Amino acid sequence: MTQTPDLKTQMLQIGGMDCGSCAKTIEVGVQQIPGVASVSVSFATERLQVAYNPNLVSETTISDRVKSLGYTVEQSPQVSLDRHSYDNCHNHSHDREHHQAEIANTPTHKTDPINWKFWMTNRRGQSVILAGVGIIFGLLAQQLTLPIWIARAFYGIGIVVAGYPIAKAGLFELRLRRADMNLLMTSSVIGAVILGDWFEGALVVFLFSLGTTLQVFTFGRTRNAIRALFDLTPPTATVKRGEREMTVPVESIRVGEILTIRPGQRLALDGVVVSGTSAIDSSPITGESIPEDKAPGDAVYAGTLNQAGFLEVKVTHTASDTTVAKIIHLVEQAQESRAPSQQWIDKFAAVYTPIAISVAIAIALIPPLVFAQPSDVWLYRALVMLVIACPCALVISTPVSIVSAIGAATRQGVLFKGGNALETAGHLTGLAFDKTGTITQGLPTVQKVYAVGQTSAKLVFQVAASLEQQSEHPLAKAIVTDAKSKGVEFQTPEKFMALPGKGIEAKIGDLSYLVGNRRLFAERGIPLSKEAEAILSEIELLGQTPVLVGMPTQLLGAIALADGLRLEAAEAVRQLRRVGLKRLVMLTGDRTAVAKQIAQQVGIADYRAELLPQDKLQEIQQLKRSGAVGMVGDGINDAPALAAADISFAVGGIDIALETADVVLVGNDLRKLAYTVALSRRTVSIIQQNVVFSLVTKGLFLLLGTLGVVGLVVAVLADTGTSLLVTANGMRLFKVSPKPQ
Repeated sequence: MTQTPDLKTQMLQIGGMDCGSCAKTIEVGVQQIPGVASVSVSFATERLQVAYNPNLVSETTISDRVKSLGYTVEQSPQVSLDRHSYDNCHNHSHDREHHQAEIANTPTHKTDPINWKFWMTNRRGQSVILAGVGIIFGLLAQQLTLPIWIARAFYGIGIVVAGYPIAKAGLFELRLRRADMNLLMTSSVIGAVILGDWFEGALVVFLFSLGTTLQVFTFGRTRNAIRALFDLTPPTATVKRGEREMTVPVESIRVGEILTIRPGQRLALDGVVVSGTSAIDSSPITGESIPEDKAPGDAVYAGTLNQAGFLEVKVTHTASDTTVAKIIHLVEQAQESRAPSQQWIDKFAAVYTPIAISVAIAIALIPPLVFAQPSDVWLYRALVMLVIACPCALVISTPVSIVSAIGAATRQGVLFKGGNALETAGHLTGLAFDKTGTITQGLPTVQKVYAVGQTSAKLVFQVAASLEQQSEHPLAKAIVTDAKSKGVEFQTPEKFMALPGKGIEAKIGDLSYLVGNRRLFAERGIPLSKEAEAILSEIELLGQTPVLVGMPTQLLGAIALADGLRLEAAEAVRQLRRVGLKRLVMLTGDRTAVAKQIAQQVGIADYRAELLPQDKLQEIQQLKRSGAVGMVGDGINDAPALAAADISFAVGGIDIALETADVVLVGNDLRKLAYTVALSRRTVSIIQQNVVFSLVTKGLFLLLGTLGVVGLVVAVLADTGTSLLVTANGMRLFKVSPKPQ
């Protein structure tokens, strides 16, 4: 959202929304306030983001407008990036008209509709019960042949009790010149009363209230499954200050301070182990069930569980900047984004409802006026049409599936940056892999240093290490690390120049040096002696990668490096083929001999070697001609290819991956790719099922309602029943197996 310097942005937590049209109602209502520049409401996350001019409108005015629509409001400042306190942000009580927060967020009996306390402890449940009691007493009055006004009085009680919040919201919609389900339902009930059918009017409003209450509960369970993921970091931590240990709020802890972590405690902040060893359960973050052994120098993350030993951890990120805070922020953004299918449905619903209302008006007027048909019969059919005109099931069909899929993926350590990425992954026909750091471990090690002619291996290593100090390439880091461990004396290079896809050029003293691949030396016309060719052939025959070291006129030597395969790489490829993804390609800047060996080991038949970054980009564009293509990389040296792909997957470090890719595999396990594809395809399938089912149901009951085959009660049951079914169908995504069969 674009924000000018004069505008203030505010985030509000909304309670009481029971379908997607509620979000639209709030958007329209708030947008009409003078001074509001923009407003966005997410039904999935129950959040409102508004940008406004504080000189013209206050936050109180905005909150009051939302409350006047029949919803609850709570300020939600920086929920994503501050410590996400589930207790502070979500475990609240709203004694107002809409009690979605109570139904969805409060534990135990308040989230179980089978428990009678569920119906007695919130306003929605109480309204449903009172309406039901009114209907029962009305029926008894009729059976006892009491005066008709007594039965109608009981029915009227049911209508007023359950229908008041519906009518209030509907009247506001009328002021906005919009028609949502509340206005349509209110019109139908009033029409039934006018026709003298008080029982049917009461039963309609009872069933509608019952259905929306169950729907709020059902969707609330989906939200809770995701919110539970966020309740990871403790609000306090034990920090060493001087000679004392003290427990303080995590917000007060600074980078560089030392935390003490005892067995059974969760880490409150990201850091590096400085003392002690232990096994850390990272499953809440990575989805991996096997604990990881941690020792001094190892990174640990907030939200993970210390299982065994005592640790001292040096803080590397504040509470607002931890990995889990970034993950929460990403997941919330993903939930709030609108997938392409949802955008299409929103447009369709905007056209469908006015057309259905127009048809209802025509049914009420044309037969009596033109064909002298009984007006009460056709008015009743028109009322049925008004109920069917509500697009709730259709509007909710996509977001419930998207939110469920994102929640399920997050639990497995897969982060989607929105519904668009989720749907795109569901249509993939091919997948391209970067080699270094993706298929391989990205941790190459120096195997041997070769010298050519009279040059010493020591000089070759010293030159290479000195030049590579300023490079971020994995091969460069391997050379520098090995040189440091062996006590090599580093020189300070000058006039450093990085040559993408080739290597480095710099000066040490008065001499110029080159460090890079064969391509660099070939382009500079530097000759390779028979001895040099034999050395390079030996390196490549072993499946190792040579880094050449030389001067503008001669080759001094080469360094052989090897990068081991990821242990799960071959299994990941087999799983991808198992889920039906056959078009797999490996892209690398490495030599053909090395690429061939790596590709054979993991089971990828198609590989492209000796590619510059721009060559990888062209390969991706070529692959896209045959269908949607994803790119899997580490986000460091393959940014152009990641950007060019239809969807990008990152398996590198979390910080880099969160910035560069559409999908992040937090645990760096390539086997999650198959799960991601399977989940995405299942999501697309369920969205299609929900949309088709909603449209067919609406079409069928439009026809039956016009013919007079169904009445108001059946129409309401069809509407609320369809909404509940599509919600339940979307929630099945939580059960997609992380291990594709």
